[in-house]
Amino acid sequence: MNIIERTLNDVTVLDLDGDLALEGNVEFRKHVAAAIDAGSRKLIVNMAKVSYMDGGGLGELVYCYAGLRRVSGRLGLLHLNHRLQQLLVIAKLTTVFETFDSEPAAVSSFTP
Repeated sequence: MNIIERTLNDVTVLDLDGDLALEGNVEFRKHVAAAIDAGSRKLIVNMAKVSYMDGGGLGELVYCYAGLRRVSGRLGLLHLNHRLQQLLVIAKLTTVFETFDSEPAAVSSFTP
């Protein structure tokens, strides 16, 4: 998986490219932990180029969410395809994760 980190205002955006699966999640976890350690409290995970996610990948998103909550941060998920949206429904996580269809909407959700 490739991860590109960008900053818009004070929001960190992680653009993922590849599968978010049980194999290869170490890079995602390390990247999120480093962003939190660097002071990121507003994080958007752009999943436009994620075509596959399994239970391990879903677990990594939950880990990311929990890590941000511990430091009073927030997480938003951007550009989930239909399959990824259905996975959140099946796992009953639609009330946990905020999802967005556009980057401006995701970024503006962090402003009071």
